[in-house]
Amino acid sequence: MTNSVIFWHRRDLRVSDNIGLFQAYQQSSKLVGLFCFDPNILNRDDIAPARITYLLGCLQYLQESYQKLGSQLFIFQGKPTEIIPKVADALKVNGVFWNNDVEPYSKERDQQVKKALQEKSIPSATYWDQLLHAPGDILTKSNNDPYKVYTPFWRSWVKAEKANIAESIKKLDSLTDEEINALKDLGMIELPTAKDLGYSWNAPLILEPGETAAREKLNYFCDREIYSYQEQRNLPAMDGTSILSPAFKFGIIGIREVWQATVEAYENTRSDEARENIQTWQQEIAWREFYQHCLYFFPELAEGPYRKEFKDFSWDNNEQYFQAWCEGKTGYPIVDAAMRQLNETGWMHNRCRMIVASFLTKDLMINWQWGEKYFMQNLIDGDLSANNGGWQWSASSGMDPKPLRIFNPASQAQKYDPDGEYIRLWVPEISSLDTEYLVTGKIPPLEAHRCGYPQPIVDHKQQQREFKERYKQIKS
Repeated sequence: MTNSVIFWHRRDLRVSDNIGLFQAYQQSSKLVGLFCFDPNILNRDDIAPARITYLLGCLQYLQESYQKLGSQLFIFQGKPTEIIPKVADALKVNGVFWNNDVEPYSKERDQQVKKALQEKSIPSATYWDQLLHAPGDILTKSNNDPYKVYTPFWRSWVKAEKANIAESIKKLDSLTDEEINALKDLGMIELPTAKDLGYSWNAPLILEPGETAAREKLNYFCDREIYSYQEQRNLPAMDGTSILSPAFKFGIIGIREVWQATVEAYENTRSDEARENIQTWQQEIAWREFYQHCLYFFPELAEGPYRKEFKDFSWDNNEQYFQAWCEGKTGYPIVDAAMRQLNETGWMHNRCRMIVASFLTKDLMINWQWGEKYFMQNLIDGDLSANNGGWQWSASSGMDPKPLRIFNPASQAQKYDPDGEYIRLWVPEISSLDTEYLVTGKIPPLEAHRCGYPQPIVDHKQQQREFKERYKQIKS
């Protein structure tokens, strides 16, 4: 009982390309994994049933991965600040290892765990794993400050040398029966079901849980779809995106493995157009990292607008309008299609995320934080940094050199769903109508009534003028 180590899994639910896990393995092959259902996260009011279901599937896969290596992943439910030190003390471990996170709560919690371990004289070590470049690695050349604008961040980020894929674990040693019994005495549990945790999700998941499924999806995307990504990523009726965002959220596949796949795709083509497409997807990886760096250095983003003047913005916050938006009953077909896709699948196409976010904030003039929370309550890939960054971008309250951006739902539909395929799929009651009605949203009242479809709840042009006027007031 003197040579074991613990690896505490959080957003790195895999055994491959895992920096902290491999470092723990270097310390001792008698390594056990630990996952803790934290009530401070689990009991929040912005947890999505689809996300919980995907998480549980990934944990089951991770348990099987540990068993194949000769060890185990142990599950606990309770405060990590209490459980981690107790488990480490009971096993008399040589160290506790984990990977860092950027979120404010996670940073505070991890410091408390580290302090509690120190009080028991138990060593701990942490690493950056979920990012290609850790916070502080990509800073402005002028003042050595964090970037607040994406484009210069991208220019510096893409030039920086990327780390290689972390080495793999070969074989682990198991705990003794005595040690396992000690964990049972501390409250070790079987992997719960979603129902056990108070959630229910009956629809298919857009991405099968586990490392294998994520890797297969990555390989398929980089073998075929990435070469036409730039155009197809904006067409919601097509499967033109990777659908890997849930895997990124929980670290089901290593980011270095993802990056290497894009590099190989780049090297395997001589087409300039194909390489532009690959770089466009690489830029999406950089966007993800940009938002994580922003949240790390500016944790106040999680609580409100980055642009201070938006604290005084006069939102209408009409609850009936918000409910119509949530249910996909606004009378704007592209908006309603997107919201119904979210409600039914736990996922929404990224172009549509921008459309519905602009509509909520600029047309309905409802506080972006209402939409941010609703997304987190439903998205399988709901991630604080990416979700918050996207909503602040859409609301014009975030880090953006061109803060006033208003999407016209009709022009967006005409450009990105010109045949109305996406609208027909998700708003079936109007699927038989002429395409022009669907993409312009100008459905004659009699036709709309016959289909049981609502008339537009607001006038876009009028709301656009009103928003601009209110924006001028907070800028003056």
